[in-house]
Amino acid sequence: MTDYKEEQTNEIAALQSIYPDEFTVLSEDPYCFHVTVCSEDTGNEEDETYSATLQFTYTPTYPDEAPIFEVTDDGNVDEEDQEKITELLQQQIEENLGMAMVFILVSETQQFLNNKVDEDKKVQEEVKLQEEEQENQKREEEELKIKGKLMTIESFLIWKDSFDKERLIAREKKMAATQSQKLSGKELFERDHNLVDSDMALLDETDRVEVDESLFQEMEDLDLDVEED
Repeated sequence: MTDYKEEQTNEIAALQSIYPDEFTVLSEDPYCFHVTVCSEDTGNEEDETYSATLQFTYTPTYPDEAPIFEVTDDGNVDEEDQEKITELLQQQIEENLGMAMVFILVSETQQFLNNKVDEDKKVQEEVKLQEEEQENQKREEEELKIKGKLMTIESFLIWKDSFDKERLIAREKKMAATQSQKLSGKELFERDHNLVDSDMALLDETDRVEVDESLFQEMEDLDLDVEED
């Protein structure tokens, strides 16, 4: 006949030896105790650590019967992780019925917390990598702005054709302006008869002089003697 009380007492003693600072007995009849489980120290102060507190209560026929357990709110894992740990422990209990299992359950919980730390580190590394890629892309864009667009033979020919056309138009305008400056007044008049009318248009009404032609006719009738020396 199995002495369940003795098996339970022996497991309690073993757990107290393995987890001297993390193990707390709450009662002895039945046995009820806490085990605080923490993720392993990675040696990096920037890595976040996690902890979960498991509470176990032995049933009269434990370990042939599953212990009563819960994940308390004393740790720093969120509600979703508490549910994941609960599912994990339930599976392990079913697989280990008939043998002392608390050490296995605590070890599985610690492995879960270690994996959570690793996942956090992986996310941080991915974020850092993305930031580095964005920074490299930004730096490359700045370098392209400084260097300008690389020119191929096709793009050079297109640019040269446009450049030659612009230079020809500029040359024709310059030649036309030079020729206009060298023309005399007569040549300008012959090229554009409107210049006279345009000059008259510039005169104000006060600048214009009306000539009476009849005065010149009367002067022809005068008999003007011119003394000879």
